[in-house]
Amino acid sequence: MDELELEFELDPTLAADTVVMGDFPLCRLLLMNDANYPWFILVPRRAGVTEIYHLALEEREQLIRESSFLAETLADLFQARKMNIAALGNQVAQLHLHHVVRQENDPAWPQPVWGRLPAVPYAEEEIADIRQRLGRLLCGELDFTQYQ
Repeated sequence: MDELELEFELDPTLAADTVVMGDFPLCRLLLMNDANYPWFILVPRRAGVTEIYHLALEEREQLIRESSFLAETLADLFQARKMNIAALGNQVAQLHLHHVVRQENDPAWPQPVWGRLPAVPYAEEEIADIRQRLGRLLCGELDFTQYQ
């Protein structure tokens, strides 16, 4: 574990709005606590990083591998019509990548999800179900080699 990872702290807004699902080799995987959409966030565990270009080259490549693996897995698990992936950072400066599963029957389709509807918090049973569905991701059985 390097110094930047040791100093890593999750932004308070992200911590308040999400549920920690687990860790990839580089990123913390979060579930946005909004049952309107399957919405996940990857946050590189690096202190002080606000932009992708702030990461070392190897870490940028790892971020893309993790994001691609997550997007493909979510698309399969939740039958996505489209995967929306974005790094905005206007309200939370800490680098984080949103992964939102979009479906034609979701309450905001085809508009963006941001600010569209009030968040609907997940019930504990729903979070447990999502953890179970993501079990392979969370059990350390990750294979990022196909994304190299």
